[in-house]
Amino acid sequence: MSAWRLGVLFLALGIWVVPPGVAAQQPAKSARVGVLRPAPDNPVFQRDFEGFRQVLRESGYVEGKNLALEYRVRPGSSEEIHALAGELVRLKVDAVLAISPVGVAAAAKATTTLPIVAVDLETDPMAAALVASLARPGGNITGLFLDFPELSGKWLEMLKEVVPRLSRVAMLWDPATGPAQVKAAEAAARVLRLQLQALEARSPSDFETAFRSATKERAGAVLVLSSPVFNSSRKQIADLATRNRLPAITPFPGFAVDGGLLGYGPDLLSMFRQAGAIMVKVLKGTRPGDLPVERPTRFQLIANLKTAKALGLTLPQSILIRADHVIQ
Repeated sequence: MSAWRLGVLFLALGIWVVPPGVAAQQPAKSARVGVLRPAPDNPVFQRDFEGFRQVLRESGYVEGKNLALEYRVRPGSSEEIHALAGELVRLKVDAVLAISPVGVAAAAKATTTLPIVAVDLETDPMAAALVASLARPGGNITGLFLDFPELSGKWLEMLKEVVPRLSRVAMLWDPATGPAQVKAAEAAARVLRLQLQALEARSPSDFETAFRSATKERAGAVLVLSSPVFNSSRKQIADLATRNRLPAITPFPGFAVDGGLLGYGPDLLSMFRQAGAIMVKVLKGTRPGDLPVERPTRFQLIANLKTAKALGLTLPQSILIRADHVIQ
């Protein structure tokens, strides 16, 4: 019997048949998501954030149709970011994607009931009392956090491979990100018998002063810790490092693409895809407290041979063999 005649028969019998696959194609329920990030909304961020939007689209959530993204993406003081978090709560969004320690802290203070998906590469979520445990967060927060002790050791080990006689490393950090990654770097430095010189930078206007201090104190290399401010300013930091003849490594693979020597850390596009997958589960009704905290799953090492040459360095084979991409 033809499909057409079979359809007529079922209609005559009063039977409603859903063709295979149609149920899966039904649009997702409308959703409104707040995006809180205390840093500039620039092409660097938008390129990485596309991973989040991609996953939502693949799951049936399409901006302009059944998805509204309420962006609160701009730099500001802690008080201003807390005010932006309050705005999102008053808008009655279905969930908040909170990015960076300041963004996560502001969202957590603004609501204890609204679901929060965190993307925070600088905070230990248990030490900060954001979650009860990694396996079962228990409250209204889950998301992506980073494992600092392991990464800090790798960053410093790579700098020692590049500069074998390295003894002193300048460490650029943003106090707004909290102490977790600083403590991890200090512990790794002790194991590797390296001296760390901590240099604070809260905004791009602080970079010049920080690099002058590094040069004055005769640092042999620079470790740039994670911060939304630093990620948005990768090219400026890369230029300063080269100008001051300091080998530098950051957690952002794109740093090497922008002219830095080494970038090793989470692939940010992939990381935002992970965050998107978590958000989809939340929007479909899973409680954040029942979703385990995740770590970024895809890491990249990018090395820049052109920058190495400008610094008078030869990158060792141990680095080049492990690199996912080498910029000639």
